[in-house]
Amino acid sequence: MALHQLYHPTVARLTYRGLLGRRRAAVLFALPALLLAISIAIRALSGADDETAANVLGGFALATMVPLIGVIAGTGAIGPEIDDGSVVYLLSKPVKRHVIIVTKLTVAIGVAVAFSAVPTLIAGFVLNGNSQQIAVAYAVAAAVASVAYSAIFLFLGTVTRHAVIAGLVYALVWESLFGSLIPGARTLSVQQWALALAQRIAGDGAINAQVSLPLGLTLLAVATVAGTYFAARKLRALTLAGEE
Repeated sequence: MALHQLYHPTVARLTYRGLLGRRRAAVLFALPALLLAISIAIRALSGADDETAANVLGGFALATMVPLIGVIAGTGAIGPEIDDGSVVYLLSKPVKRHVIIVTKLTVAIGVAVAFSAVPTLIAGFVLNGNSQQIAVAYAVAAAVASVAYSAIFLFLGTVTRHAVIAGLVYALVWESLFGSLIPGARTLSVQQWALALAQRIAGDGAINAQVSLPLGLTLLAVATVAGTYFAARKLRALTLAGEE
C-alpha cells in the first residue's frame, strides 16, 4: 500500500486542530521554553561544559520533557474524541480504521518531534556549542523516543479514559524513577533505548546507555509497531461494538 493511502488529510487537519488547541498548546510551548531558559541561565552562570550539557539534556530534556510531550501528543491525538463520543462521527466516515490511526500517529509524531527534538538541539548548542556532538546526539534520541512514545500513548488513548494519568505514571514514575534506579527496569525504558543511539553519535564517554544499540533500536521499533497495531485493533473493536 502506498504511503499516501495511509494518510488522510482531513483527519490530520482535525487532529492538528485538537492537539494545538489553547490548553494543550500552552503546555507544549511551556516545556521547551523552560528547557531553553534553564540552558541559557546555566551557560551564563557557568559557561560551556560537556558534563553539564549532558546532565541537563539527559536529566530534563530526555527524561522529563520528551515523555511529557509524548503523553500530550499521543493521548491528545485520539483520547478526547473517544471521551466525548465524537469519535462516532469519525468512524461513520468511509475511512479505514488503520488509516485513521496511522494519520493520527503521524500528526502526534510531528508535534512531539517539533516540540521536543528541536528545542533539545537548540538547548544543546546553547549549553556547549555541540561539543562532542552532544546536542545532536540528544536531539536524535529525543526524536526517536518521540516516535515510540507517540505510538504507546496513542494506544493508551484508545483503551482508557484515564490515558493521560496512565501516561504520566509511566513517564514520571517508571521512566524517571524506576528506570534510573532499578537496573532491570532500564531495559524496558524508552529513554534508555533512545540513549543507546545517542551514545553511538556522541563522543567517547559523553553519554552512557544501559542497553546496547541493536537492542535499543529493536525495542523502539517493536514498541512503535505494537502500539500502532493494537491501537488500530482497538479502534476496529469500537466500530464493531457501535454497529452491533
